[in-house]
Amino acid sequence: MSSRKSRPLAAGYSSEVDSTGEQAWCQLVQGFEDGNIYQTWPYGAVVGGPRNLSHLVLKLDSEVVAIAQARIKKLALVNLGIAYVQWGPLWRRKGAETNAENFRQALRALRNEFVCKRGLTLRLFPIVFEHDPLGFRAILADEGFSSIGEAERGRTILMDLTPSLAELREGMSSHWKRELKIAEKNNLEFIEGSSQELFETFIGMYKEMVSRKKFVEPNDIHQFKQIQMQLPEPLKMRVLLCKSGGDLCSGAIYSVAGNSAIYLFGATSNVGMKSRGSYFLQWKVIEALKQRGAAVYNLNGVNPDKNPGTYKFKSDLARKHGRDVFYVGRFDVHGGSISHSLIQLGDALRTGRRKFQQRILEARTTKSRAEGRTDKSANLNATAGKTQTAQVLQAGRRSQA
Repeated sequence: MSSRKSRPLAAGYSSEVDSTGEQAWCQLVQGFEDGNIYQTWPYGAVVGGPRNLSHLVLKLDSEVVAIAQARIKKLALVNLGIAYVQWGPLWRRKGAETNAENFRQALRALRNEFVCKRGLTLRLFPIVFEHDPLGFRAILADEGFSSIGEAERGRTILMDLTPSLAELREGMSSHWKRELKIAEKNNLEFIEGSSQELFETFIGMYKEMVSRKKFVEPNDIHQFKQIQMQLPEPLKMRVLLCKSGGDLCSGAIYSVAGNSAIYLFGATSNVGMKSRGSYFLQWKVIEALKQRGAAVYNLNGVNPDKNPGTYKFKSDLARKHGRDVFYVGRFDVHGGSISHSLIQLGDALRTGRRKFQQRILEARTTKSRAEGRTDKSANLNATAGKTQTAQVLQAGRRSQA
């Protein structure tokens, strides 16, 4: 839909824009079951800049029923740009009945504000999954949103945390249960907190792992360290570290908002590859989430083709209590062809850059492995040469005798 004609909200609904302060906004985020770190004020301020944020509140008969934080990017000197809503809008209020109309009216209010009023392209990445019985794809289409990037819509595993701890453990794969038992016998030391010191310690191990595995980081972990500094205590990320014999062996970072949690980062050190600390920590995460009353654990990103090891680890953890799901993806609605064309060009450039970075890393990895094989072959040849020389000398001595 390219028309910039606004649509009136349904009877009883009203919206407010940029009338809420940071502290009040963070409190609102915690009041939604689908609350998440990407809709927190500190996340938007660090990633997009504090001056490039906009906050919309939707009310029904004076009661808040949906909210959305948008990051604004505009081209200098021209009124063209994009408003990006990541993992929003939030519309599932705690303790309230699920009402898909709140989702629809939030979409309409966002379009009226950012497309019709400001002339921006509005991009949405909602926490909505394929095969949802409420028909969110149809609602998005009705409100003028078009799907983009079908090939990159994302996939994750959602673990249901409502069963008891005993049931969750029993629901794991036999392999996962066996590895966890071994980890628990290894006398691993467990540390948990939200301090900057723990975050810094984790970053050191995480960078070590990135260097070892040679992959493109999906998120800038240093940005998350800045976000952590600004988040209010109830929304701070939790950092877990595991030590074996006094040495760091693994770590994990997760976030909780609303009634759901998301696994953000995980790492294993070079010395901790055999400690099984990653199994130990994930079980500690589940125990902590049960204590906090979280109902869903989003294991955040799986790809069985590109990263089969991580996929197996996460799917085996959730197993009987997990759902392997695809997000419905990202959606755009724009107010003009020029703006839309510029956004498409920017998307193509970013995609090209990511692919180029990945190819460089893959080439380096291939070269490193080849050099490793060459070194191993050289060592084997040298060893064989020494053995052969020793045999010749020994034969000579025998001949002289």
